[in-house]
Amino acid sequence: MTETTPSQPMPPQPPDGAFEPYKPRSPEVRAVLDALGRLRQDLFKGAFAYRPLPPMSMDRPFVRHLPVRWRQYAAWTPHLVVAAAGGVALLVTVAGRPVGSPGTLLSGLLVVAPVLLTLARPVAAFWLSLVVTWIGGVLATAWDEWPWPPGSFISYLVVLTVVAVRTRPRTAAWMWAITAFYGFVTVSTLGGGHYDNNVGPMLVVSAIALLAVTVRQIRREAEQTVTAQQSQTAHERSRRTLLEERTTIARELHDVVAHHMSVVAIQAEAAPYRVENPPPELEKAFVTIRENAVAALTELRRVLGVVRAEDYAAPDAPQPTLADLDALLDNVRQAGLTVDKGVTGAVCELPQGVELSAYRIVQEALSNTLRHAPGASARVEIGYVIGGLGLRVVNGPPPRPALVKPSPGAGHGITGMRERVSMLNGEMTAAPTSEGGYEVTVFLPVATAREGDA
Repeated sequence: MTETTPSQPMPPQPPDGAFEPYKPRSPEVRAVLDALGRLRQDLFKGAFAYRPLPPMSMDRPFVRHLPVRWRQYAAWTPHLVVAAAGGVALLVTVAGRPVGSPGTLLSGLLVVAPVLLTLARPVAAFWLSLVVTWIGGVLATAWDEWPWPPGSFISYLVVLTVVAVRTRPRTAAWMWAITAFYGFVTVSTLGGGHYDNNVGPMLVVSAIALLAVTVRQIRREAEQTVTAQQSQTAHERSRRTLLEERTTIARELHDVVAHHMSVVAIQAEAAPYRVENPPPELEKAFVTIRENAVAALTELRRVLGVVRAEDYAAPDAPQPTLADLDALLDNVRQAGLTVDKGVTGAVCELPQGVELSAYRIVQEALSNTLRHAPGASARVEIGYVIGGLGLRVVNGPPPRPALVKPSPGAGHGITGMRERVSMLNGEMTAAPTSEGGYEVTVFLPVATAREGDA
């Protein structure tokens, strides 16, 4: 007999033979590793990347008020400010030292180089400033302020501030922490022989400067976020308004199209009875016309049901035309608007879609006058010309002082008018007048009988 041994439990294997990277379970370890990862991303990854400081925007208030010839130079103001700060650090460094000596030239170069490097490689300028600070501290005498000599103190502060302005707020915190670590380590290991150290003043002054820059950056980012959200909201509102106006136009034109389709269906059904002994082909053709007209009318009603709002109620009266314009003007006059009407050209019957759109355009223009210029007078001009219909609605300025406070309205009026004009391939202009009023001019093309036949 073969002796069997009990099977040993196998260690758990990762699925599909894949080995996942080690993940520490301790939250503290994970927090430290995450912090080191952010430090690497902010101050090590791409530290020597070329990032030139861009010119200043011309939209700044003080730039817009400068003469045109000076504006192109004003765009380089940040570069001049950084260079001037480096010059101040240079003057403080060489003050009291023999001019032209190698030590003076080296000290001045070490102070100015990190400041100027911030204009092209900001993160690299921070690390160079640390190295320069260490070299200056080693070369400093026992009675110098240490580990930052006066010129190096100014240079280092300028570098911290410029780098914080050009990077994210988290980078400013890392730079301050590294500055504190460097200061304490330097004082504890190399502090012998130096009477005074300025680590405390450096940490206090740099904290104030970096905090001010961080607050400014956070506020600017918040303003940009709010501006972007407002722009997106305005775009969505404009798009929604456009869709609402198109839906309104579709509802109104439904009656016009439905009327024509109903006439076609009725005429197609009655036509065979008006002809004595019509041929079968003609009867079949009229039946096909009627069936297609009824089907189109059914589909039209179905489409209207899709775009109809829940609270929409179909109008009981037929859609208005230009023949109803006098009643509209009477209602507007009762509301307190003085309005005149002028008609030029030979009055003729126009397509119902054109009549309805013209009526709605005049109605909306007069409504805008009531809302935005209460107490002003208006005039409506209608011109029947060859190839189309011309409309002009103009109002004067509101009286001073205003008797009634203007109402801002919903901002849909101009959009609705433009949509109606665009639907008919027309042209429209709406702009303030030189007298302080407002003018709306519209041309709606109408195909002539010869063009329609063609």
